Amino acid sequence: MQERLVSFVQQTGLPFSTDQAEKLVQYARLVWQKKELLNLTSAQSIEEILTRHICDGLTAAAKIYAMAQVKGINPLHLADAGAGAGYIGITMAAVLPQAQVTLIESIEKRCSFMNFALLHLGIQNAKVKNIRLGQGTKLAFDFVTERAMGQLPDILPACLGAVKPGGVFIAFQGENPQIQDCHPEKYGAVLLGVERYTLLCDDKKRHLVLFGK
Repeated sequence: MQERLVSFVQQTGLPFSTDQAEKLVQYARLVWQKKELLNLTSAQSIEEILTRHICDGLTAAAKIYAMAQVKGINPLHLADAGAGAGYIGITMAAVLPQAQVTLIESIEKRCSFMNFALLHLGIQNAKVKNIRLGQGTKLAFDFVTERAMGQLPDILPACLGAVKPGGVFIAFQGENPQIQDCHPEKYGAVLLGVERYTLLCDDKKRHLVLFGK
């Protein structure tokens, strides 16, 4: 399984070590062990957790790494909104040691799992916030990611509200990105682009939608 992760990341330009690959495999095993108790995933195997969910996180990490290089941002301050089991945020923290990652999640039992996973994996550059984004909490990050929090036009104001000026919000979207009704200009942002990507598990069309603040 490690070899498949390494092969996937080699296509992205993201620096990636065998130790990081092993840590992500350990994380997938933790999710699998707790999935029934915490309703963490519908995946049918550890391999599916890796090739679908964790590879999504690697895709975001590679994009952020490349953009941070261009912008000259170091250290990085990132947040994953609606972090759930931590697929995106914990993966980013594992492979971007120069980043400080905040995992934002409103469901307490999922926060407890993420704290357990971070401790078990020895990941020290991430922290969990048990809050609902956009409800009176002032946050400011270089990059904010979001996957499966809700309809993009609905969650856009809260996610952009956590992005600092000059920062970027990255939303995961499926085959048909929901950009027609977003109107980012209402929130002091612009649509930077829509980028297609594929995963190891299938050849479905997936997209990253990028908004600049």
